[in-house]
Amino acid sequence: MKIGYFADGPWSHVALEKIVACGEFKIVFIVPRYDTQDPVLKRWAEKLKIPYLICNNVNSKKFIAEIARYGADIFISMSFNQILKKEIINFPPRGFINCHAGALPFYRGRCPLNWVLINGEKTFGITVHEIDEGIDTGDIIEQRHYAIKIKDNYSSLLNVATEQCAEVLLAALIKVKGGSFIKIKQHEIHPVGSYYGMRRSGDEVIDFQWTSERVINFIRGVSSPAPGAIFSYENVKYSIEKAGFIRDAPKYIGTAGEVIGRNEQGIVVKTGDSSVLLAKIKKLQSESEDPYEVPQFRIGSRLNDLIGS
Repeated sequence: MKIGYFADGPWSHVALEKIVACGEFKIVFIVPRYDTQDPVLKRWAEKLKIPYLICNNVNSKKFIAEIARYGADIFISMSFNQILKKEIINFPPRGFINCHAGALPFYRGRCPLNWVLINGEKTFGITVHEIDEGIDTGDIIEQRHYAIKIKDNYSSLLNVATEQCAEVLLAALIKVKGGSFIKIKQHEIHPVGSYYGMRRSGDEVIDFQWTSERVINFIRGVSSPAPGAIFSYENVKYSIEKAGFIRDAPKYIGTAGEVIGRNEQGIVVKTGDSSVLLAKIKKLQSESEDPYEVPQFRIGSRLNDLIGS
């Protein structure tokens, strides 16, 4: 089965390696993102002796006519970022499929791995689905679920997803090649599902009026390589990589965002219901070789003093 590969980034590199190693499929061309033109994918194209097609509009009649020459049976999207229209979606005889790091119909859209952590989920999914004109709404070919451990953060989930998306994609391709499989309509799982848009500047700011659990999950969800959770104090912004519960911390009404303790690991801050330990704190734009510090804020200091100003 011949494959046209529309792709970018580490996920696509791992998947491409597995597809080639499998020996049951033939990549006939690679289309990178126009804005990044992934050099790793270019080297793969050279190794496989196939075209590396750079195009700023894959929906154009000219481009579709060009790729028609290679006789691909199926197209694959792996982190490709152009909006695909009906003409190219319907062009390959076996369809145009995508690998998405979310358990569709839930976590459609952007940043699903960040959002599953922010929402405190116990599992996350990887789904290979047909592309249609909606956003992650096509029929499901293969879906698998993976446990989220309490110590997991965005980086650890990203590592798992990078490897497992390749496995799920390969399993889906084998199904498609075999021809005898049942596709699942997403509305059969849930009639509505959920959708998340692109995260924007400012979304990383912590609201200490949230519960301790929500604060901790938020910090896990936007940790490196995401920008990190942000708070400010006295005209300076700080990011946090790690947070934890305070053992036996009582629940009481107080001033959310107030520093109520400090130890060698970090600072203790009042939340909407109890308190949390903020650790691995660094001052943004710090030139220090060891950027992490335990800020010497006075007890009673109020964080996020500049938010909204």
